[in-house]
Amino acid sequence: MEEVDYEKLGLRVGFEIHQELETHKLFCNCPSDLKDEEPPLMVKRRLQPTQSELGEIDRAALAEEAKSKSFRYEVHPESVCLVELDEEPPHPLNREALDIALEIALLLDAQPVDEAHVMRKTVIDGSNTAGFQRTVLIARDGRLKMDGKEVGLPTICLEEDAARKIEESQDFVKYRLDRLGIPLLEIATDPEFSDPETATRAALKIGRILRATEEVKRGIGTIRQDVNVSIEDGARQEIKGVQELSLISTVIEKEVQRQIKLLEIKEELEKRNTPKSEKEIFEVTDIFSDTDSKIIKNSPGDGGVFAVVLKGFNELLKEELEPDRRFGTELSDYARVFGKVEGIFHTDELPGYGISEEEVSELRESVKASKNDAVVVVAEEENKARKALEAVVNRANKAFEGVPEETRRALPDGNTQYMRPLPGAARMYVETDVPPLPITEEMLEKTKSKLPEKPDEKRKRYIEKYGLSEEIADQMSISGKGDLFEEIVGEHEVDPTLVATTLEQKLTQLEREGISVSNISEESLRKIFELVSEEEISKDALLPILEEIGKGSEVEGAIDKLGIQKMGKEKVSEIVSEVVENKRELVEKRGKKAIDALMGIAMQKIGGKADGKLVHRMLEEKIDEILS
Repeated sequence: MEEVDYEKLGLRVGFEIHQELETHKLFCNCPSDLKDEEPPLMVKRRLQPTQSELGEIDRAALAEEAKSKSFRYEVHPESVCLVELDEEPPHPLNREALDIALEIALLLDAQPVDEAHVMRKTVIDGSNTAGFQRTVLIARDGRLKMDGKEVGLPTICLEEDAARKIEESQDFVKYRLDRLGIPLLEIATDPEFSDPETATRAALKIGRILRATEEVKRGIGTIRQDVNVSIEDGARQEIKGVQELSLISTVIEKEVQRQIKLLEIKEELEKRNTPKSEKEIFEVTDIFSDTDSKIIKNSPGDGGVFAVVLKGFNELLKEELEPDRRFGTELSDYARVFGKVEGIFHTDELPGYGISEEEVSELRESVKASKNDAVVVVAEEENKARKALEAVVNRANKAFEGVPEETRRALPDGNTQYMRPLPGAARMYVETDVPPLPITEEMLEKTKSKLPEKPDEKRKRYIEKYGLSEEIADQMSISGKGDLFEEIVGEHEVDPTLVATTLEQKLTQLEREGISVSNISEESLRKIFELVSEEEISKDALLPILEEIGKGSEVEGAIDKLGIQKMGKEKVSEIVSEVVENKRELVEKRGKKAIDALMGIAMQKIGGKADGKLVHRMLEEKIDEILS
């Protein structure tokens, strides 16, 4: 795609970060642990949309009902109770989760509310057994400082995480309830970003502040972003489930491309003076009675082949909106969601898939399609096929608007897929089972007294006070090992960079190699650096010692097993002298340049029992003696 002028397009981006908190569930005392093993219990349910207190039904809820899906819930009794099953009223709000939320709100310069009121947000996609998600507004009007400017954070909320989707078929969705109810902090930004990269950096900065509390969960799936994207002549799209920060800019770029192409399709339809399509559905089964198409042959035995005409859409369904996703793909998404079919055929891609040119000609003639029209075909049982084709017509007619407002799902490659319409205001109403909770000055003062240092401030201090490089200071500023780092450096005369790289990089390296770093306690790390500072072991021996501890040894046992007690200077000098004498001819020939070759030989003989700097210095002295 050619370079895009995002400012000229009027790009507006905002996002919501959803971060799981490290505490028990929000409205019960169940632990917030996820289970991998198969659960012993299964519960089946259906959900229906209901009116809000204003007498309205949310449009997104109506769209979910149209899918007519049932839900199956897997239950681990150790992490799920009657609250998650919606068989018991919610318990009082988790006070620890509230404290963490207030701490993060204050770190983001937000203004906490006077009372925390629980609201219900209609959700009937099955991800919550109650048909709604409980949400609590914690603070307003936060600010994020970036590039000399401030980005608005209008709301910070505490809410229940959804159940985990395990499996989905045409007729049902299977969820696991272990994740349902885990406290989730939602931080929303104003739509103030006008380019993809700045939005990504803002999300990264908020993520760093969340980590600084050391009270949020870590790992894949524990933090997710919903990104809202629009351009001036397009419409807002809520793109849900962006799990990697690095994917945010890609999602935005591809969504802009999609909206531009949809606006071009709208313009082309206007040029063609195209009327909106009718929902007249034709049965065309006989045309394909002897087809070579395996898909049609394998359609349900009691089904048939059905078609609809999209007036004036010829050649438009093959227009690429995103890489490998065309306008026909958008129509197919609607057919799958509302008709529960596997997919569609359309004349912009035919002949193909075993369908011959003769069959296409007969199809066009049968449904009275002109050369300017597109024909969409579905092979399925009649009820499903009709629902699918009606959804196709609905989506095609929305093309006259340009870009319809939608909630879309982020795909792993940064493309997006239709989920449902954008929800309306009718989805939120008051929770009557949980009383409001006052947020007092005393609570706020207590929280302020224990606020952690912000990552940017900590990074700057690590560089100035300890001389760390920008890279390692950046890593340590969001590491959970910052306090241990400062304790070790404060207690022992040891190189701060050595301590930081060991804690942040060498332990990570060992973990990637399959070593159980959970066996390496803080006490073991303190002991190792004490021995380094007292010159009892060489810093070059750190990695093998840590590896042995990770395998189950104690510090002293690891040192004994490896035989790497610090070698005395006299013995080091003796080995260095022997190496230089054995390579005297090389020294006389190459001079001081020989030191690199000799260093490797000497360190191999010493076996990590002496510091490399000491060995290097002694080699220089011995070589100087020979050369002089």
